[in-house]
Amino acid sequence: MTDTTSTKTPSKLDQLEALLMRKNGASIAEMMEATAWQQHSVRGAMAGALRKRGLVITSEKASGARRYHAGRTS
Repeated sequence: MTDTTSTKTPSKLDQLEALLMRKNGASIAEMMEATAWQQHSVRGAMAGALRKRGLVITSEKASGARRYHAGRTS
């Protein structure tokens, strides 16, 4: 008999979404490390696929580092 309780591995977009939803958000470097993507790929995912998922992505620069955050649209 096979085990039917399998857990799906989060996709790279799921990983990006989780990083952006954290209280402190995420930097480009953190997102690049988590996904093994290049900078332009991370930015493209934020501008395209994550926005299509209904996320509103904002950024702020604090202490010389830019942090990105995401929230859901209503």
